[in-house]
Amino acid sequence: MKTLDIIDRLAIKIAPSPFPSFTPAHVFMIIEAIGYNEPIGRMKLSKILELGEGATRTLIKRLQKEGIIKSTKYGCMLTESGKKLFADLSSKVSKELEIPPSPYTLGKFNIAILIKNSAKTIGYGIDQRDAAMKVGALGATTLIYSKEKLTIPGSPEDAFKDSPEIREILIERLKPEDGDAIIIGSANDKKSAKLGAKAAALETLRKI
Repeated sequence: MKTLDIIDRLAIKIAPSPFPSFTPAHVFMIIEAIGYNEPIGRMKLSKILELGEGATRTLIKRLQKEGIIKSTKYGCMLTESGKKLFADLSSKVSKELEIPPSPYTLGKFNIAILIKNSAKTIGYGIDQRDAAMKVGALGATTLIYSKEKLTIPGSPEDAFKDSPEIREILIERLKPEDGDAIIIGSANDKKSAKLGAKAAALETLRKI
């Protein structure tokens, strides 16, 4: 089963349970949170995800049933299957990076994520924008890295030329290479900006 199929399946409604309050973006976030911080307790996971304890507990149970994580006295950890899932995701998607507002972003909070070798699948970034908006973000800005330039799809202009400090942060921290894309989820609260970035990243991965 492909990584994205597993993530999508974990977020769907299971009868007779009520519709889950988490999305594929939350599943992505919890796998990352455990992978980068294991062992990690449920309370800390709830805080990272900004989900209620009940929803976090339900999500953890689904991950356990799927054989992706295991609970220990020290907290949640990835199983061997979970480690493979995490390795697949982390090899394609960077850690999130918060950047300041700019003329190229849409909200007070902006979370940037790099997706490896995805530039050819981006199009004009509309699908990424829509995916971000579906989870409550204001939208998403998509950038393509090529020949040491960050550009908006469809425009040859070097983005952030008027905000060199932000461009420097993106280049130095995310370390893009030719053919990579950077997606910036924007919202007026950090939770929605993070979810927007993750949702847009997943939408991009589905097209690779």
